[in-house]
Amino acid sequence: MKTLCLAVLLSGLTAATVAVSPPLNAAEKQHPALPETLQLQDVFTLEYASHPVISNDAEQVYFVRNYMDINSDRKLANIWSVDQDGDLRPITTGLKNDYAPALSPNNQRLAYISDETGSAQIHIKWLDSGHSARISHLSSRPSPVVWSPDGKQLAFTMFVPTATKPVVTLPGKPANADWAKPAVFVDSVYYRFDGVGNLKNGNQQIFVMSADGGSPKQVTFANTDHNSNISWSADSNTIVYAINELDESEQEWTNSNIFSLNLINGKVQQLTQQLGTDTSPIVSPNGQYIAYLSSKQNYKNYENTELFIMNSDGSNKRSLTENLDRTVNSITWANNSKGVYFSYHDHGETYVNYQPISGKRKQVAKQLGGLAFGRPYSGAQFDVSHNGTVAFTYSDPQRPADIAISRKGKTKKLTQLNQDALAHKQLADIKPLTVKSSYDQQPIQAWVALPPNYQTEKAKGKSFPLILEIHGGPVTNYGPHFSAEVQLMAAQGYVVVYANPRGSDSYGKAFAQSIHNNYPSQDYDDLMSVVDGVIATEAIDTSKLYVTGGSGGGVLTAWIIGHTDRFKAAVVAKPVINWISFTLTTDIHSFVIKNWFEKMPWEDPAHYMKLSPISYVGKVNTPTMLLTGEADLRTPIGETEQYYQALKLRNIDTAMVRIPDAPHGIYKRPSNLMSKVAHILWWFEQYP
Repeated sequence: MKTLCLAVLLSGLTAATVAVSPPLNAAEKQHPALPETLQLQDVFTLEYASHPVISNDAEQVYFVRNYMDINSDRKLANIWSVDQDGDLRPITTGLKNDYAPALSPNNQRLAYISDETGSAQIHIKWLDSGHSARISHLSSRPSPVVWSPDGKQLAFTMFVPTATKPVVTLPGKPANADWAKPAVFVDSVYYRFDGVGNLKNGNQQIFVMSADGGSPKQVTFANTDHNSNISWSADSNTIVYAINELDESEQEWTNSNIFSLNLINGKVQQLTQQLGTDTSPIVSPNGQYIAYLSSKQNYKNYENTELFIMNSDGSNKRSLTENLDRTVNSITWANNSKGVYFSYHDHGETYVNYQPISGKRKQVAKQLGGLAFGRPYSGAQFDVSHNGTVAFTYSDPQRPADIAISRKGKTKKLTQLNQDALAHKQLADIKPLTVKSSYDQQPIQAWVALPPNYQTEKAKGKSFPLILEIHGGPVTNYGPHFSAEVQLMAAQGYVVVYANPRGSDSYGKAFAQSIHNNYPSQDYDDLMSVVDGVIATEAIDTSKLYVTGGSGGGVLTAWIIGHTDRFKAAVVAKPVINWISFTLTTDIHSFVIKNWFEKMPWEDPAHYMKLSPISYVGKVNTPTMLLTGEADLRTPIGETEQYYQALKLRNIDTAMVRIPDAPHGIYKRPSNLMSKVAHILWWFEQYP
């Protein structure tokens, strides 16, 4: 079986190739009427915090400080610490990637992963002496390590290749002959993954090694991937994990159940048994319980993920969030084992609640986010100290993620990582907006980015062009979070609106499921109502409306211009254009067909085509640019090519930006964020 990474891998692009040749500095010119605003090259000055780890006494927070290196055009990272007074100190330094910090139980050592020596290896920092050392010599990249409660062992996962023989061997090759590369034989359902490419034969397996270094010991050997987190029993003798154990695991991509492995006698015990996703198990500090996340397989586009607990032997399973109509994202136990902290999204924002094993939950932290960086998606991380202080990535609409703590309802921001880069810039103000959909009067939430100097220019009678920017997913959500793309667009004088139409999460299961087997559909009406709402409340030049979006947002952008001519120009990024061709070529084809549709494409081609933007290309009159990575395996570039060539056949103004070596995500290399925004703005400027 071939390994399949479940994480969404964002990856980079180089300079884009375009069917026309726009001057990339067209979007860089400073708006003459505006003060100093964010410019494309400022992307390399931005930083953001991630992976906070708080000490037991809550006095120190360790975190990853991510930054952009302009010479290598890469995102790099080091580990820093900050105390409650805001005193910042480096734990690691250098032009490298240090990440996944993990404190030892006694807080005297910090384990982390680093590529300092050329490959990702496990390192240890002794916090009292400041000494550090590489303690592993692994053949593959390890997952983040997990300390055993006694501090003596580390557990992690690593890819273990499986040797395979070719099914045929060509005879007659001379010893020094230069023949073509051998054919690649494929018989797996999932044989490639976006951002990775063709998958190698083998699996992610669990390893355990001494915290003092030495050779790791492989402890799992199943013909399936171990991609979930690992948790230790209180006595450090057992590990708990989740895997997809089904024989047809490749068909049921998201299925997983929870198992325990006794490291002393090798006994494996299955603790949960359901068709669905039981994952993220964490043993309570006292060893009596296991908390985990669970969602049932309903063969729909969305299902809430609930917080469950069970006894350590797998008995007495029960949901603690059954009455919360939201998905639980991540969990951690309270030190006294009496409750669980969890994060969740609600109306585009992220919160942390404390849920006792019995009793009412309470909110303990808010304003989490800031990790998405490029676009205003929700996304956050948190950790909790022994006294209940929550450390988290802090969301500010005008700043990427910082580190903050919350204790007894009071929030304190500890870092200002972008003060030097952004304090002297005038950024867009972000205003909330809620409208009622013209389809059914359902409330639709949106946010409006107003360009710098908006109020002054508005008072002079000026009206502004509008960009509608649409999120992907489709079951994701935008919120009041920092977005380099939105800020760069607003800096050039555009009002930018982004929204959560039906199908977005963070509004409950019914709202997210309303597009099941019906996407796109009334989400179009939601977005048009949002545009109308901005026009009704802001100074908008209605002759200068523009629309763009990526992935699921690209689908909706293509759908919109096939159903209305109100937009002056459009940029369709990495879209699905034809649901039949997409479902049979995407890297997650089986998952998409089973969970987004009710029949196979050949069983109901009319329905697939009814929902395909290509079916409405004959109605498109809007000048349209398409932008997709050439290595995109999620929404393969063939989707883009279909639409581009169809528009060319109709003599519609169109261009295609093909981004070499780029998979579905664009931002692994910072210059590609610049390039994407520059091309979008250049295209809109051609249709003033």
